[in-house]
Amino acid sequence: MRHFNRPNDALRQIELIPSFNPYAEGSCLVKYGNTHVICTASVDEKLPAWLKGQNKGWITAEYAMLPRSAQVRVPRESKKPSGRTQEIQRLIGRSLRSVVDLERMKDFSICIDCDVLQADGGTRVASVTGGFVALYQAVGGLLAQRRIKENPIREFVAAVSCDIYNGEAVLDVDYDEDSNSQVDMNFVMTESGKLVEIQGTAEGAPFDEAQFNAMLALGKKGIQEIIAKQKKALGVK
Repeated sequence: MRHFNRPNDALRQIELIPSFNPYAEGSCLVKYGNTHVICTASVDEKLPAWLKGQNKGWITAEYAMLPRSAQVRVPRESKKPSGRTQEIQRLIGRSLRSVVDLERMKDFSICIDCDVLQADGGTRVASVTGGFVALYQAVGGLLAQRRIKENPIREFVAAVSCDIYNGEAVLDVDYDEDSNSQVDMNFVMTESGKLVEIQGTAEGAPFDEAQFNAMLALGKKGIQEIIAKQKKALGVK
C-alpha cells in the first residue's frame, strides 16, 4: 500500500478548475494531489514566420516553475530555458497539436502557458491535462465569435505518470515515490486510447516487457478517468 493507503491503480485526488484566469481566452488550475499548475491559453493572429502561406494555425506551449514551487528555491530562467524546460514545453505542444486539425485554425495561433505553483511529481503530465482544458475553452471562444468555422479539436487528450515502485507498477506517482522508483514512465493518450507519447527510463536495472505492459495498462485506465474529469469540468457529455 502507498501513501495515504492509496492502491497501486488509484490516481491522486485530481481537480480541474476551468476559467481560473479571467483575462485569458482559456485557463485551468489543475491539481494532481499536491502538484498544482495554472494553465492559460492566449489566442493570437500572428503565426511563426515558417508557417506563413501554409494555411494552418499553430499551438505552442511554455512551461515554468515558480521559485518556491519545490522544496528548495528554483532559480528563474530569465535568460534561456533549461534543457528540461525546453523538453517539457515541446512535449506539451506536441501533445495538444496531436488532437487538433491545424488547417481549421488557419491564421490563428494559441500559446499555452503552464506555470507550476506547487511541484510534487508529475508537473509535465498535469500541464498536458490542464493545458488541454485551457485550449478547449480558447477554441470554443473562437467558434462562438465565428472567427473559425469548424471545431479543430478531434478528441480529448490527457497524460499521467506510471512507475515501478518497490517492484510493482503504480499509477500517478508523487515526488517521494518518483524519486525512489526503479522505472519512471509518462504516458500521453487520447480519448480513443491512441498513444501520443511515451517517455520511459530505467533508474536502476532495465525493465522487461511485462513491467512495461503493466504500466501501460495502468496508464490507459488512469487517462480514461482523467478525461472523464476534463469533460465534467468543461460541461461536455
